[in-house]
Amino acid sequence: MTRVAGIDCGTNSIRLLVADCDPATGELVELDRRMTIVRLGQGVDRTGRLAPEALERTFAACREYAGIIKELGAERVRFVATSASRDAENREDFVRGVVEILGVEPEVISGDQEAEFSFTGATRELAAHEHLARPFLVVDIGGGSTEFVVGDDHVRAARSVDVGCVRMTERHLVVDGVVTDPPSEEQIAAIRADIEAALDLAAETVPLTEARTLVGLAGSVTTLAGIALGLPAYESAAIHHSRISHEQVREITERMLTSTHDERAAIPVMHPGRVDVIGAGALVLLAIMERTGAEEVVVSEHDILDGIAWSVA
Repeated sequence: MTRVAGIDCGTNSIRLLVADCDPATGELVELDRRMTIVRLGQGVDRTGRLAPEALERTFAACREYAGIIKELGAERVRFVATSASRDAENREDFVRGVVEILGVEPEVISGDQEAEFSFTGATRELAAHEHLARPFLVVDIGGGSTEFVVGDDHVRAARSVDVGCVRMTERHLVVDGVVTDPPSEEQIAAIRADIEAALDLAAETVPLTEARTLVGLAGSVTTLAGIALGLPAYESAAIHHSRISHEQVREITERMLTSTHDERAAIPVMHPGRVDVIGAGALVLLAIMERTGAEEVVVSEHDILDGIAWSVA
């Protein structure tokens, strides 16, 4: 077994996984997994730059993670940065800060690499479930982008498109610095138009309708699962490999888009950092299910972070 640490820094959150991995058997023993909402991508779609306060929030989380990695004695560390830091003009400030704190350089990976990691992390366990039909379509709905990957044991096709819960919220729901609460029909229609255009792009590369099992990753999807299950608090074990029907996703999406900030914040499984962006995230998942004809989505708590850990091991 090799003890490794993987860090996934996205547009909305930064996450850490420390695990013992055995590539020979495919066994991954989780020692610590945690997530911090840092909103690194705050304003990037509008300004093209990482905000100073967003960088400081991210560096604070990195300092916390550095302590955990040292305490658990991980032999190897890999830090992967995704959409927001790909897009920013001042990404060198981000790189320099991460190196100073963690001693490793963040790898600003391409959308295709991101998709590969997501697929590996999500399907390594699912491959043993004979009742799940292949090929899989893995969708990773992030803050700034969504990755689509189709494959059996290996990736056949992948595409990253620039629609995510934070990007869509900032682009269409923020007026004079305030999130519209709840959004108007016109705002929702504008988000839908962007998502449909992104699905058209994804379909040029990825055969979306050929997949037999839809697998959903990341916070928007897992939060919807927690709501669908009626959980009194966020419970990873209950959410992992749960299934949400198309009808449940439609009903919850409508609820998220017609409720107020306080109503969404009162939902037991809702992380405070997702209250204002969950409507857009839900809308992305709903549009994907409508486009692919999927009757349900299999929810995975294992995603790009697990793929990063496997790549280190």
